[in-house]
Amino acid sequence: MRLLQIIPSISLVYGGPSQMVRGFAQGLAAAGAEVTIITTNSNGDSGQSPLDVPLGVPVAEENYTVRYFACSPWRRYKFSVGLLTWLHQHAQEYDLAHIHALFSPLSTAAATVARSQQLPYILRPLGTLDPADLQKKKHLKQVYGRLLEGPNMAGAAALHFTSPIEAEVSHRFGACTTDWIIPLGVQPSATMPEAERQQILAELGIPLDRPIVLYLSRLDPKKGLDLLLPALEQLVAQGLDFHLVLAGGNPQDPGYERAIAARIQAGMLADRTTLPGFVTGPAKAALLQSAALFVLPSYYENFGIAVAEAMAAGVPVVVSKGVYIWPDIEASGSGWVCELTVEGVAQSLAEALNNSAQRQLRGQQARAYAEDHYNWSAIAHKTLAAYKTLLSPPAS
Repeated sequence: MRLLQIIPSISLVYGGPSQMVRGFAQGLAAAGAEVTIITTNSNGDSGQSPLDVPLGVPVAEENYTVRYFACSPWRRYKFSVGLLTWLHQHAQEYDLAHIHALFSPLSTAAATVARSQQLPYILRPLGTLDPADLQKKKHLKQVYGRLLEGPNMAGAAALHFTSPIEAEVSHRFGACTTDWIIPLGVQPSATMPEAERQQILAELGIPLDRPIVLYLSRLDPKKGLDLLLPALEQLVAQGLDFHLVLAGGNPQDPGYERAIAARIQAGMLADRTTLPGFVTGPAKAALLQSAALFVLPSYYENFGIAVAEAMAAGVPVVVSKGVYIWPDIEASGSGWVCELTVEGVAQSLAEALNNSAQRQLRGQQARAYAEDHYNWSAIAHKTLAAYKTLLSPPAS
């Protein structure tokens, strides 16, 4: 089976979606598919240099291929005439395309090209059909959705959702759709030697004698930082000991990132918070292996790849009911689930920080659940089976 994975960017500065596509491609290839990712060289939206990669030619990864195309003329929206031209010319060489993101000019146009070339395609919305997300630029999205994304959804072989709640709440702009619910996977990092882990923490200025509360996600208003920071300030007032690591950036809105830093520096969290920015590689592994607790109180989150990563590392999680895998976390005892209020976040964090035995138990349960349910191999085989149902002729 020859598969295309189409996404506006796979630069890791964009967080979970970019990371997911790489793992997804690798898992599908390991399961026997021939996988090509086509994407742009976009690497941030506010002055960052594009990815330093060959353009328009196949770039071999471990067991799949990536083709990068120049991002132009609308850098912020990750458009690429070259990518769409290539897709138009080569679409019929592939069996199926999996397109990641809606309300992106590149993804929208790619679906239109695929339909014109009679290439079956799957759409993965990435939470863009959530009612809360549709409130952003509401009037523009209503027009865009009805004129462009509605026909794309109607023409898709299926919509790929990553949790039952995401599928339930998603708006379809009048399209009748076939829905798949297939979770995302994670690849746990290898255990780091203790000396190396401690050295990385020291270099980041993170103390070793306090429980680390880890936030590892994009700094964005949807992530519930307006709940998390005052909740943690309540815990400081109660005398609870912890150190917050707020790891993440926002390449699309650096002003918000600066505002969060200023908010912390001006308050009672200043001497117990580290802001390392976007982290990857050994630094990310060291943080996951050092955290006492992971927290993500998002207002809405179609899956939450960072949550799954923490679980795979054996870190118990505190998530809000806006993180749509919360029923699985609650049922598996992988952490604490809180309401979307300052008091709710504070209560769950306090309960977790006050009980190290429960943190250990729920961390073990989180790891076990992630191994069983967020395993790329199992997810890839499930996805390939779903692909085959689309490509197999109906029984006579």
